[in-house]
Amino acid sequence: MEALAMQSRAVEVAGAGRRNGALVADRRARAGSLRVGGSAGAPALRARGAKPVAPLCCVKTSRGQQSLHNSVDEALLLKRKAEQVLFELNGRCIYLVGMMGSGKSTVGKILAEVLGYSYFDSDSLVEQAVGMPSVAQIFKVHSEAFFRDNESSVLRDLSSMQRLVVATGGGAVIRPVNWSYMKKGMSVMLDVPLDALAKRIAQVGTASRPLLDQPSADPYTAAFAKLSLLAEQRGDAYANADVRVSLQEIAAKQGHDDVSQLTPTDIAIEALEKIQNFVIEHSMSSGPFDDL
Repeated sequence: MEALAMQSRAVEVAGAGRRNGALVADRRARAGSLRVGGSAGAPALRARGAKPVAPLCCVKTSRGQQSLHNSVDEALLLKRKAEQVLFELNGRCIYLVGMMGSGKSTVGKILAEVLGYSYFDSDSLVEQAVGMPSVAQIFKVHSEAFFRDNESSVLRDLSSMQRLVVATGGGAVIRPVNWSYMKKGMSVMLDVPLDALAKRIAQVGTASRPLLDQPSADPYTAAFAKLSLLAEQRGDAYANADVRVSLQEIAAKQGHDDVSQLTPTDIAIEALEKIQNFVIEHSMSSGPFDDL
């Protein structure tokens, strides 16, 4: 696979304004684009960053103004934390790792938007590089090993760039060479309880997840069993991440009994807090690709 070349679009972040006595936080971001070289004789494919996530908005519920103010406070906290972290990051990429269904894509888009970074999904880049519409099809037509080879190539090329948030596939952690690429930036693990993951996956289906796509009368039980096995196999690999963001810990701090009560913004704020603490602790701000 030829090296990727990034054509980043400028990212614009609009400040919060005041209207009718209520603050409305509005952010707009456009992700950049990468050009993935095709194989000999084949045209190059353009892999575009995902569409920007919807602006963090304030929805008035039965709780009225309190809900409105809470939403605004959350958005402003995210913005302030991002401004603090940007200086410390000094352009380093952020790689999100974690089990399938852990929310890497959703949280990654929020982080990219608020940091003014470009967002990429490594699975999507592999799909476009090999000319297939899904990871499941790549597994079926070729093999998992073929997919992993291409995944490593994508991560290698991304590691030479700056100012990216990359959502990796759940199994990207199993190859040591991938860690050598991700360690050029910041790696952040999203740690979600297995029962919560199994519920999410059972609700949306497993067709897009080849390692879980098995016939079962009870999707939750099947997903939980397979996820438990994968977590055991990959536990040591996930431990290599620079930062661990535990949804159980966030929920406990906020007084929630269930991690499903957390918003993606809650998780993004915690991730930025952990990133900032790690960067300061390891004095990483002297250069974009210094060894830890």
